[in-house]
Amino acid sequence: MHSLADCSDQVLLLVGRNRSERLETEEHPFGFGRERYLYGFLVSVVLFAVGGAYSIYDGVHKILSPEPLTTPWIAFGVLGLSFVLEASSLRVSVKEANKLRRGRSWFSFIRREKEPDFIVTLLEDTAALAGLLFAFGGVGLAELTGNEAWDGGGSVAIGLLLAGVALVVARETKSLLIGEAASDEAERRIVQALEDGPELERVIHLRTVHLSPDSLLVTAKVAIRRTDTAESIVRGIDSAEKRVRQALPIAHVIYLEPDIYRESAVDETDPAIRTVHRAWGDYTGPDYPRGTGPLPAQPDQSGSAP
Repeated sequence: MHSLADCSDQVLLLVGRNRSERLETEEHPFGFGRERYLYGFLVSVVLFAVGGAYSIYDGVHKILSPEPLTTPWIAFGVLGLSFVLEASSLRVSVKEANKLRRGRSWFSFIRREKEPDFIVTLLEDTAALAGLLFAFGGVGLAELTGNEAWDGGGSVAIGLLLAGVALVVARETKSLLIGEAASDEAERRIVQALEDGPELERVIHLRTVHLSPDSLLVTAKVAIRRTDTAESIVRGIDSAEKRVRQALPIAHVIYLEPDIYRESAVDETDPAIRTVHRAWGDYTGPDYPRGTGPLPAQPDQSGSAP
């Protein structure tokens, strides 16, 4: 049942990846990228129901109505082969994840990664290895003690493990599904790119959201000079958008709103304003840092911290 849930999850991830690549339509102007998050959430449902709940049910049934093990050597052989295959799968997952982890802890990587496939495969492969150890222990103890209830105990342990993994997957994919902002590093690049040219005075506030793991929506209010003409504002915004896309290619959709900066109107409790401060490393409020830690402050055009 664990293997059935595992294989079903991989199929769901493939379906979600393929459906997310459809082009945008009038009804879905931002495309279908979030389908990957939806199918990632469905993975957690399958893992919980098919893997976790059934394993617990099977284990409780074996404890209440134990049956003798007829050919334990077959069970040990299957478990041993499965362990080798699952370890190989986990090795590949870890190798691919390390390319994106960039020194972050595994906990931070799972919490901040926008790619649901990595989250699911890493957690599932790890749970599979742990589950095989539980199964080996349950069958082994049942054979050594003659008490078949140990086999049921192993199934219950596997079920609880899968249920726990399912809850973690559900939590992370739900957060992505309802809309997560870009990483601290991505936001720093965006703010730096916007303020890197002479057209804009500064970024007033910034909001980002992932439309898919490789597509980002960027909205920002940017300060212009009172003396700027409409034509110069348009040219400046176009140039700023090009800089952002060069600095962060996944910024596919960008909307910039020009405004006049008024310090007295700044609301420091606004998360969009705190995002800009965090990007430059000069915010130390209760929500800082959101991700991997403070980023180094960057000088503006005049050489002073913005």
